[in-house]
Amino acid sequence: MRQTEPVILDELSVPIVLAPMAGGPSTPELTAAVSAAGGLGLLAAGYLTATDTAARLAATRELTTAPFGVNLFTPGPAAAPEDFADYLAELRRTHEVGVPKYDTDEWDAKLELLTDAPVAVVTFTFGCPSATEVARLHEAGSEVWVTVTSAAEGRIAVEAGADVLIAQGAEAGGHRGTFIDRVADDATDPLTLLALLQILNATVDRPIVATGGITTGAGIAAALAAGAAAVQLGTVFLRSPEAGTNPVHRAALGADTPTMLTRAFTGRRARGLRNRFMDEHSATAPAAYPEIHYATAPLRAAARAAGNPDDVNMWAGQTHTLAPELPAGELVRTLAADAKTALTTALSGRIQSC
Repeated sequence: MRQTEPVILDELSVPIVLAPMAGGPSTPELTAAVSAAGGLGLLAAGYLTATDTAARLAATRELTTAPFGVNLFTPGPAAAPEDFADYLAELRRTHEVGVPKYDTDEWDAKLELLTDAPVAVVTFTFGCPSATEVARLHEAGSEVWVTVTSAAEGRIAVEAGADVLIAQGAEAGGHRGTFIDRVADDATDPLTLLALLQILNATVDRPIVATGGITTGAGIAAALAAGAAAVQLGTVFLRSPEAGTNPVHRAALGADTPTMLTRAFTGRRARGLRNRFMDEHSATAPAAYPEIHYATAPLRAAARAAGNPDDVNMWAGQTHTLAPELPAGELVRTLAADAKTALTTALSGRIQSC
């Protein structure tokens, strides 16, 4: 299936998309600021009720008339209680642990909301919606974008009717967008962004938005040169005043702390700033999302309240130390100008003729 219809990417004045960043950093103010600056703001609906999502949609529409999008978590299968019982027992020896539970993040209610009050783009993480669900959003007037981490996932998304693929490299902060999350696959190296871009460009015929480890204009230029139609940036906005980043997380971003992939906090693999909790529990953490996410919620909340960076998830990409403290709109404009300069500089370099 060849993509022949124009997409909103063609209309953006700058090829920058805001990563949704569920769980706190995503706010209507941040979403609106990125869209108003010529990029595409995405609002995270993950972990929100449909009612709260509707309120944030309304707030964003009050702040800007520019197009924006919404991100949904595609629900996966429930984990068997015996798969995570030992891990919970381990955590209970040193921490207050909540009740593990499975839910679909109000999937049906949010789809209903977005067909009744459509936005320009609906993006999906953790899997691909069905062809019927994609068609439903198309009929409402929304584009459908799907986060993929491999060529196989890209083909599934194209088959379902996705308009755009979001290529998530291993460098990206936050949860991996893999369709199937298994501990057995952790030994396999996830594709870096540059590798994934090359593979997808040779495999599928859809516009690609690149995400993972991009925090500078030069990084944007590199992704565009590798075939991306735009970039999706998250970590670089975490220190913006419009972001709802909690103080513990915000303060830690400036330090030269390494990142690592872990499923210790949520039961799903994610990249964050390395801390004691990751070191002590990553080796035994099961694949059980969202069950472990709910179980660790009390200990993470207590750590944030106490200003304790050792027991809280601080999602961040590999280039987090380069994230500036700038208002989101100013940051979009600065990054766009720097990317243009980087592309011009690269093209002006001498290439020997064949």
